[in-house]
Amino acid sequence: MGLSLVRRHCIAVLILASFAGLNPAMAKDAAPRAANGAKILIVGDSLSAEYGLKRGTGWVALLEQRLGQEKLAATVVNASISGDTTSGGRSRLPALLAQHKPTVVVIELGGNDALRGLPLTMTQDNLTAMTRAAQQAGAKVLLAGMQVPPNYGQDYTKRFSETFATVAKSTKAALVPFLLKGVADGPNAAAMFQADRIHPREEAHPTILNTMWPAIKNLLK
Repeated sequence: MGLSLVRRHCIAVLILASFAGLNPAMAKDAAPRAANGAKILIVGDSLSAEYGLKRGTGWVALLEQRLGQEKLAATVVNASISGDTTSGGRSRLPALLAQHKPTVVVIELGGNDALRGLPLTMTQDNLTAMTRAAQQAGAKVLLAGMQVPPNYGQDYTKRFSETFATVAKSTKAALVPFLLKGVADGPNAAAMFQADRIHPREEAHPTILNTMWPAIKNLLK
């Protein structure tokens, strides 16, 4: 007769622990925690994909570090793609939800919609569809709002910013009104951005994490 399922699991844990250099007893305890912990899926654009930065220095990587420091049993999946729009995120999301089965989904999209002059109604519709799809899959949703410079025109600037709040209210999702708060509107804003004046420098990403952290932590409760 073959080995029992329990015994097979124990042997597998011991083998994995030996390869990883872990204490086997610690590995046995860690396996259930990893399985039962929260999973945070980040669906964003270049602001979350570490564009122009050293790997491991963006706010999403810093989020993983913060979770470890706070001893919170949660893992992060960064599915952000530079240049992505809300349409792109909407098309990618169903497969991401099916693959990763997240408990929290952070949607950081919309900035490229504005840069391309896409209709605000389209942006709002895509964000709403993404939020509801994630919620229907059993995840809590956090929208990371964006703002555009005043040269876009006062009316467009106001309506673009309000789009995120409108979606959050209609779907009862959590909202961080402005991802780049303290960066783009800070006293030394120019020095916080790369040469393209669009993407924050490495020094700005701890501020971005501090802006996002309270809302993310609240969703992990």
